[in-house]
Amino acid sequence: MDYQKNSMSRIADKVGKLPPGLRSRVLSLLFGRLVPFLATSGLRFEQVGHTRLTVSIRNQRKVQNHIKGVHAAAMALLAETASGFVVGMNVPDDKLMLLKSMKVNYTKRSQGDMRAVATLSDAQIRDLYHIDKGETLVEVTVTDESGESPIQCEMVWAWIPKKRPQ
Repeated sequence: MDYQKNSMSRIADKVGKLPPGLRSRVLSLLFGRLVPFLATSGLRFEQVGHTRLTVSIRNQRKVQNHIKGVHAAAMALLAETASGFVVGMNVPDDKLMLLKSMKVNYTKRSQGDMRAVATLSDAQIRDLYHIDKGETLVEVTVTDESGESPIQCEMVWAWIPKKRPQ
């Protein structure tokens, strides 16, 4: 499939030309400028593509809960960020993307660092390109250091034209 470029994918393309050891740090910094709250969260963008995006968070004090695990809100942010940015890699620049609904079920205690992987199908990406206003359920899997999924998520992202019809 031919993927269309937008402002976010052009950033990722430029960063992709950097040495591998710098890419994650630079992507996290630049994407943190797009969404200022991210700059405070400690999230790291590991893999950025049109169909798959991976974000991680280290289990460090600033994101911990009272039992020294990653806080529930930080886990939700991890899933929301991965799903939102994979949509963001594809939504045309003349459209505005919005989180329509987020459902997070906490199923077990997490262990250590965490990683979220969000994916889009080619059919979902085609919809983003060709439908002016719509929504899609973005698949996102969050795992901890044990490889288990301590949360199950449903993220529905919507898009609308940036300019309202006159």
